[in-house]
Amino acid sequence: MTKNSLINETIHILLVEDSESDARLVKEFLKEADIDHVLYVVDDGVEALEFMNTHCKAATNYCPDIVMLDLNLPRMGGIEVLKEMKKDDTLKRIPVIVLTTSTSEEDVQECYGNYANCYIVKPSNLADFENIMDTLKEFWFNTTNLPK
Repeated sequence: MTKNSLINETIHILLVEDSESDARLVKEFLKEADIDHVLYVVDDGVEALEFMNTHCKAATNYCPDIVMLDLNLPRMGGIEVLKEMKKDDTLKRIPVIVLTTSTSEEDVQECYGNYANCYIVKPSNLADFENIMDTLKEFWFNTTNLPK
């Protein structure tokens, strides 16, 4: 696999997604995209925060470099996860890509108001989804320098 050109390390990605089909699409894309990565998947907001609190605060090798966050989640919604992350000194530096079906301007404003790094509406067809994932790959995994 090709390593990220700027950080030259394996990228740890936390996908917070309750839709099995959407999670499968992201997994397949990352697998085929030739990104040196480790993907962790949790399906609700409570699990996401537990995962990050366990692995980031203990400085394990499993702390994500980036989070891909759905908004419509069981137990704790994505906006609440984002708020909790950004008020925590350990978690606030992790970039968050909101990847959701919500087209609500209120959700967009609230996410950016809580320091989301980008807000992407999931497309309804596979070709558009692949285009979005290609763009994410190029920007987040090949261009930017993610915090460690």
